[in-house]
Amino acid sequence: MPKALITGITGQDGSYLADFLLEKGYEVIGVVRRSSTGNFQRIEHIQDRIQIVQGDLIDLTSLIHLLEEHRPDEVYNLAAQSFVPTSWSQPVLTGEVTALGVTRMLDAIRIVDKNIRFYQASSSEMFGKVRETPQKETTPFYPRSPYGVAKVYGHWITVNYRESYGMYAVSGILFNHESPRRGLEFLPRKVSYGVARIVAGLADELRLGNLEARRDWGYAPDYVKGMWLMLQQDEPDDYVLATGETHSVGEFVQIAFEHVGLDWEKYVVIDERYYRPAEVDLLVGDASKARRVLGWEHSVSFEELVKLMVDADLALLEKTTPQRTSPNINW
Repeated sequence: MPKALITGITGQDGSYLADFLLEKGYEVIGVVRRSSTGNFQRIEHIQDRIQIVQGDLIDLTSLIHLLEEHRPDEVYNLAAQSFVPTSWSQPVLTGEVTALGVTRMLDAIRIVDKNIRFYQASSSEMFGKVRETPQKETTPFYPRSPYGVAKVYGHWITVNYRESYGMYAVSGILFNHESPRRGLEFLPRKVSYGVARIVAGLADELRLGNLEARRDWGYAPDYVKGMWLMLQQDEPDDYVLATGETHSVGEFVQIAFEHVGLDWEKYVVIDERYYRPAEVDLLVGDASKARRVLGWEHSVSFEELVKLMVDADLALLEKTTPQRTSPNINW
């Protein structure tokens, strides 16, 4: 039975990756930080099938001990301070975890067992003020946030350890990927949950920032499969995972509201508080290398993604607010 260690297992990607690896017959070990409150909601359904251990990307010693004790075949480093707006208010913490945390994990692997295969969660935010469209593995980086800068460091230190120490270390440059498990602070989930709240009569407006920003949005379960595929190749390499389509925030909003029969313009309020200090205007990826080498494909269209997220949040609120209070909305 292969063994995988996942940092960030309580997040969207970590939980879907754990689901996927369990189906593949893996023993799964999830790393969580010691805290006074733990959020295990996304992995409650599999908690009796995985092992949860404590570790911290800020503490190299804890990572060495984890690897020595559990001896995983694969390490998936998904943990990060990953909310872009927070990276401006907490840039040093973002650097410690999202950048230097990668070095600590790589160094722990180098010390304990260089045969462990390592996956680093890189991000399309590294492209930032894009140098070419679409963006591929060789596109120069121009990050536009402390989060993007930290991810660039994590990406290049992974390449450096691969080339310097002969380690099987890869980076997956993943474009935006969403699901009903996405945190409420992230824009797509903020939209889907906000629409559901309006339908349920719990809100009468949705405050958003820049509706013109364009992203390449896919479905998270498709992307965790790509992570696994990257670690199954004979030689380590880096790959972009993306749909190859770009859509604006405004399109996401429009489809979400139309799905429940509402006119978005009656409910959306533009709030300058939600604008970024430095905006990333356009991201769209070229995943042709992943398709050619890994055989990877995305399976859910943009419109299907928006609708399934809205439906999931409607169902979620149905459980907590069975009596809707908005008689003028038919759903």
